Amino acid sequence: MSAERKKRLAKLVVLQRRLKAFHETRHSAHVAAAHAAEEEAHALIGRFDDPGSLSALFPEIYHARIAGAFARRDSSLAAADEEAQRVATATLRASKVEDAYRDVSRAVDEKAADKERLEIVERKLTGDR
Repeated sequence: MSAERKKRLAKLVVLQRRLKAFHETRHSAHVAAAHAAEEEAHALIGRFDDPGSLSALFPEIYHARIAGAFARRDSSLAAADEEAQRVATATLRASKVEDAYRDVSRAVDEKAADKERLEIVERKLTGDR
């Protein structure tokens, strides 16, 4: 196990964490868009029966806007589900890379400690002669 591999894995850990954060951000954006679309649909439905609204003159426009808002909501929820799966995958990947980094880091540190102990023993042996 080399120190170079440890450095590469450390960079990969950072990359995997960023990728996970990216997918989490996209997931939350899709959820927020779905929520906004649903609120818009409910607001349009609430105004539809309002006596002062133009819904009596243009009911098809209101129905189309309500249907469009619900379609956007459904689309955003589907996208949020996809991103949730990507978050889960990224979490698993990040966990595996972090485990590999810890293993390599431990091995490199043990190798360095062994080397240092051997040097101390050699110095004592050459110093005693």
